[in-house]
Amino acid sequence: MASAPDMTEARKGSAQGGMVAVTGATGFLGRRLVKILTEQGWTVRILARRDVADPVWSGLEPELVIGDLANAPAMTALCDGAEAVVHVAGLIKARDRAAFDRANVEGSRQVASAAKAAGARLILVSSLAAREPQLSDYAASKRGGEDAAREIFGSDLTIVRPPAIYGPGDIETLRLFKMASESAFLPVLDPKARMVWIHVDDAAAQIADLVKTPRPGLLSLSDARLEGYGWVELMETASKAVGASPRLIRIPSGMVKALAVLSKWASVVTGKDTILTPGKARELLHADWSLSSNDPIPDFPRVRYPLDAGFAQSVGWYRSEGWLKDISARK
Repeated sequence: MASAPDMTEARKGSAQGGMVAVTGATGFLGRRLVKILTEQGWTVRILARRDVADPVWSGLEPELVIGDLANAPAMTALCDGAEAVVHVAGLIKARDRAAFDRANVEGSRQVASAAKAAGARLILVSSLAAREPQLSDYAASKRGGEDAAREIFGSDLTIVRPPAIYGPGDIETLRLFKMASESAFLPVLDPKARMVWIHVDDAAAQIADLVKTPRPGLLSLSDARLEGYGWVELMETASKAVGASPRLIRIPSGMVKALAVLSKWASVVTGKDTILTPGKARELLHADWSLSSNDPIPDFPRVRYPLDAGFAQSVGWYRSEGWLKDISARK
C-alpha cells in the first residue's frame, strides 16, 4: 500500500481528483466504503496502525497514514489536502464507559479538530443507538462523539446514524446464521418491537453519496423498510436464507438481562470484552428502532438489498469462504 505523500503532493492529488480521508477503513463498513469511494474516482487516504492488505481492495491502492486517532501528527497528515473526512472508526465493545468515551468521544473530537484545521468537510458515522443514549455506555458514547464533533463544526457537520449493518464478513450476523443452521429453535423477543437493518454495501453507498453531495445535518440510514422488521420476521428470514426451519421461541426479557449479567461477569473474569452487556441487553429489548420523521433520510441512491435478498447473498458469501456449512449437503 502506498504511503501518504508529503503535504505538497497531497494538495496536488486533491486538486486533480479529490481527496477523501477515512478512519476505520479496515473495519467491516470502512473496507466497503474505501472500495466504493475509489471506484467513484476519489483519491482515498486511510489511517491505520500498520500496513494492511484486504481482498476487498483488490486492484486498489489507497494512501496510508500510519497512526491512530490519538496521534496528532498522523491526524494532521490524514486530513491535510482532503475535501472530506469520513470518520468511521469506533468501539462497539469495551470494559466500561471510560473506555468507550476514550475511543468514541475523544476520538471524534480529535478527528473533528484535524478536519477543521485542514478546511475539510466532516462526515461522522455514528449509530442509531445514539438516539437513545440512556440505554447503554455504547449509546451514550456515540451521542457524546456527535456532541464533541458538533462543538467544533457546528451546523456544517454531517452526522450519519446507521442501524444494524449486516453483510459478508460481519461476525455478529454470522452467529445468527450459524444458530439458524444448527439449532432446533431460535429466540425471539418482544413481537411488537421494530428494528431497521441495512446491507453493508448499501450503507457504504449512501455514505459515499454524502461525500459526493454535501448535506450537513443529522441523517439516518436504512434499507427500503423504514418501519423496520419484527423479531419473528427477522428470524424467519435468516432461517430461509440458510434453508432451515427451526422453531421460534419467545424469550422473556428477564432471561436476556440475566444472560447479559452473566456475560459481563465472565468478561471481568477472563479479561476479554464482551458485546453482550446489560447495556446491550437494554438496546436489544428497546421496542422502537424504526425510523420516522424524527430520523430524516435524504434522497439516497436506491438500496440494492431488501432483507431477504441481503441475507441470502450474505449466506452465499459465508459458505463460499468456508465460514458457514451448507446444510443442504447434509440432507
